[in-house]
Amino acid sequence: MAQRGSIECGIVLVDKPAGVTSHDVVFDMRRRLSRAAGKRVKTGHAGTLDPFATGLLVILVGRATRLQRYLQHQPKTYRATARLGWRSDSGDSDGELTETGRVPEDPQLPTGVLMLPVPKLSAIKVEGERLYAKARRGDDFEAPVREMTVYRAERMALDGDQAVFDIDCAGGTYIRSVVGTLEDAYCAELVRTRVGELSLDDADPDVILDPLDVLSHLGRRDVSPPEAQELIFGRTLDASGAVDGAPLRLVVDERLLGVGRVEADRLVPETILAASLEELAAR
Repeated sequence: MAQRGSIECGIVLVDKPAGVTSHDVVFDMRRRLSRAAGKRVKTGHAGTLDPFATGLLVILVGRATRLQRYLQHQPKTYRATARLGWRSDSGDSDGELTETGRVPEDPQLPTGVLMLPVPKLSAIKVEGERLYAKARRGDDFEAPVREMTVYRAERMALDGDQAVFDIDCAGGTYIRSVVGTLEDAYCAELVRTRVGELSLDDADPDVILDPLDVLSHLGRRDVSPPEAQELIFGRTLDASGAVDGAPLRLVVDERLLGVGRVEADRLVPETILAASLEELAAR
């Protein structure tokens, strides 16, 4: 496996196929990396895809699993194919389909901040139980309504009962719910093409990326080895004059030590990826 990052701390971009869960893909990568390393390798993800969906899945490896929150809520781009004149109880092609025959002449998807019900067959928890468990058991319940944000929804093609849209949205947006605003339609195909600045075009399961590059959407603060040691110990650094707020990559000798944040003129370590400078240098 080619490496610009490492098994100890890296990120792999995978083109997830249809018909498998994201957890299946993450498990397969864990097994593959563990076999190569001769030890168990920890893996995670920065946001799942539904089983019917394909496209960019960001897999976190080793200590990079600690970086999930900095990637999970990044804006995402999808290509969605809506099948018109049909409904699905799951909002996608895996559900029970019903033909209505009502095909809108000019189907358009809404943009902006939307209050939409989440799909009943989804993994969110309500009262400690995942919705899909309630739905599969046949429980009668109302799906919770959540805020979802669509920045762009451009129709790329319309052919008979198929409408294709390119959608830019915030993390946490259910494309099945957005397509459901067409009423007599369901999401027949869904491809995630971007997560933040990461592109499906760059997906390669044989390459481990350096998290320093993957987190390029964050600001950067270079620190000296002695300063890095202080941060590893959980101590803060002087940051007089710096603006409070956004997370910053903490970089020492072109290696990502972790992520910090400026609070009241102090640089506070928020997520640290190495237990020592020696470990960081060996990565």
